[in-house]
Amino acid sequence: MSDQQQPGKSSVIDTLKLILSISLLVAGIAGFYYFSAYPTLYRVLGILVIGGVSVGIVLTTAIGRLTASYLKESRQEVRKVIWPTRQETMQSTLVVVALVFVVGLILWLLDMVLFWGVGLLTGQRV
Repeated sequence: MSDQQQPGKSSVIDTLKLILSISLLVAGIAGFYYFSAYPTLYRVLGILVIGGVSVGIVLTTAIGRLTASYLKESRQEVRKVIWPTRQETMQSTLVVVALVFVVGLILWLLDMVLFWGVGLLTGQRV
């Protein structure tokens, strides 16, 4: 047998780490409300510290490492994107607005013609 984990399978230790992480978050949220007499700044800082520790624990698991790898690769792909300039964005936006207006006008005219035709067929308009 191999000592390495297969991808997609989590060990008991990983499961315990995830449970510990969730428990820390729940305890942090409960503590935030339990210590409501203290200034909000201290309570928020406490939540942030507990959240950071919780994320740190999750990152030591297989799921955490896969997620971190995915985020890193996503960031690299976003850097490869050629973003449009401000002028290109404005021109594209104006074309979309103009086309929405034209399609709206066409649909309004079609609706008026159909309404007139139904009125003639039912005898409500002469």
